[in-house]
Amino acid sequence: MSACAYCKHRKGKRPCPALGVICSVCCGEHRIVRVACPPDCTYLGTGSEYQQKRLSEQFMPLRREFYREIGEAGGEKAVALYNLIEVVTFSYFHGRRDGQDAEVVTAVQALRRTLSPLHVPSAPMPVFAEHLKKEYETFKKQNPQQIADASTAPDVLDRALKFVSDFSGQDFQSQRYLSGLIGYVKAYHPDIAAHLTKQQQAGHIVLPGQSFMPPSAPEPHTHGPGCEHRHH
Repeated sequence: MSACAYCKHRKGKRPCPALGVICSVCCGEHRIVRVACPPDCTYLGTGSEYQQKRLSEQFMPLRREFYREIGEAGGEKAVALYNLIEVVTFSYFHGRRDGQDAEVVTAVQALRRTLSPLHVPSAPMPVFAEHLKKEYETFKKQNPQQIADASTAPDVLDRALKFVSDFSGQDFQSQRYLSGLIGYVKAYHPDIAAHLTKQQQAGHIVLPGQSFMPPSAPEPHTHGPGCEHRHH
């Protein structure tokens, strides 16, 4: 029996469309995250929820810190812009197995270019990039005082690009960011996830507002006089 194509140590017992044969451990730990799994893989459906949950736990504290960073740098309008990116991204990719982080990166880069005063439209944008652009323009038109504009958005988008790219990692066809974001919304904001899955029409995305914001980090607690915690 051949060795696992990923770890090279354990026996490869599972046929892997991406690598050849793979052991069950590497299949469970690295599918989608580090292995470019095709959407028709028989093992993908059973593991995608697990991967999303696992990555959501890694994603949550980093996301909270990123929101703190952009809030301090650009205020509520900066926060609203990145929140819109998350909402549009979740709504577009939550039902797709073949979505890749590179699509998000490309879309954010394209949005940044369109906001440049030197931008000259050229070739058609990728589908998700065009979708994100339309959602931003619609929201900006309807709520001009609530979201970063062309003068402040580029800095927010540069920070967003770094955040997405850092979490995504260097693996080809990575889905770490998408899995982390989708898993986070499903796990920590199930009502919002259910609401967003029903929004299908372009230009009708509604920002969930503060309920979608990261929870504050818990305050450190010191036991002492007056502490009501019971010790067992």
